[in-house]
Amino acid sequence: MTSTRRVKTAVAAAGISSFALLYAPQPVLPQLAAQYHLDPGGAALAVSVATGALAIAVLPIAALSEVIGRRPVILTSVIASVVFGLLLPLMPTYPALLVLRALQGVAIAGFPGVAAAYLAERLGRAGVAAAVGAMIAGNTIGGMLGRLASGFTAGPLGWRGALFVVAGVGAICSAITVVTLPPGTRPRGDAQLRAVARGLVTALSKRVLLAQYAVALLAMGSFVALYNAAGFRLTGHPLDLSPAIASLVFLAYATGSVSSAAAGRLVARVGRRRALIGALLLTAVGAALTLPNSLPLVIAGFLVLTCAFFAAHAVANGWAAADAPENARGQVGGMYTATYYLGSSVGGAAGAWVYGHAGWPWLIALVTVWLLLAAAAVGAWTAPARPWGASPFQSIGGGRHNRPEAASCPQSGGPVDKYSDRRRDQQSAAHR
Repeated sequence: MTSTRRVKTAVAAAGISSFALLYAPQPVLPQLAAQYHLDPGGAALAVSVATGALAIAVLPIAALSEVIGRRPVILTSVIASVVFGLLLPLMPTYPALLVLRALQGVAIAGFPGVAAAYLAERLGRAGVAAAVGAMIAGNTIGGMLGRLASGFTAGPLGWRGALFVVAGVGAICSAITVVTLPPGTRPRGDAQLRAVARGLVTALSKRVLLAQYAVALLAMGSFVALYNAAGFRLTGHPLDLSPAIASLVFLAYATGSVSSAAAGRLVARVGRRRALIGALLLTAVGAALTLPNSLPLVIAGFLVLTCAFFAAHAVANGWAAADAPENARGQVGGMYTATYYLGSSVGGAAGAWVYGHAGWPWLIALVTVWLLLAAAAVGAWTAPARPWGASPFQSIGGGRHNRPEAASCPQSGGPVDKYSDRRRDQQSAAHR
């Protein structure tokens, strides 16, 4: 097996393990609520505490990887997250389960927070695009596989057995990662905390990057809120599906693989700004389709909102990477990941609480507001595309810049002059 193929195999397996374990409790939230006498908001904490801990831990772990190296962090992440997953079904009380889920979230943070930097260092600009594609595919498959496995096995095995099955899948994938992940570059012994802090300040100083963080926070919050409540809606009156059949809604994730790949072509055609705002608005449309008590419309709505959300995520993630300053590439990636999972944690819990106390229509109203706010942030904090006939030296975004801005290529580390919006879009698609 070639080195590049080994890297692809390792990161895909790590992604499957990490995201299967992270979201495995989502389909069994109704069973958790029934056993521990919880409302939907309380049950959703089984997901939110893990994603919240991930969001908090991702930046410190990314900084640690600058000192000790990327590979040790990734291997520790996949092994520890499986160990916590195997212990999870043994927890005697719900508070103990939540504590272990928080620890598991910290463990999982080592993979998404470090993997992209590892790939860039290991493969360079030429090979990183394909490897990132393999990683994203693994992440998507893992999220879908974990939910389906726990949903289908919850009936015969109970929620404890279902989580144990997912942990077994994670153990197999983690073993593949341990065996196949090649060594990375040498750790940077001269890494300075002040340099990391300066990069973080830079990552928070550009309005265009703040817009992408807003998308990560609000869109992911909307997405997880809907899926946290989906099990309750589908298994409750009037739809009354079994847990196994209700878990089939997670097959909608397959549309995300297609739309995230197609997002690059859409960006090349209409530009990042229009593509991102359009995807966010389409996510809101998909959410609205789930309002009637009609199973075909609910299914159609989840297909549309999932497809559109992953397109928005792909555009925003690629935009942040393409516009990241050279001295803050890692910090920009860490901030995007942190806000993404903070949205999952806070938005997921808040959405489940709203559903439990006010019902599905009010949840749809809430996520619609969040998605509109994300679209407004993109509209207000990013510059519109220049006409094709405009000079590359023409002012962008209100006339504050009078010369072309140099953007760092997040994989090569070199500056790329941004002479047109389309060229930036093509770079963004390539780096994803």
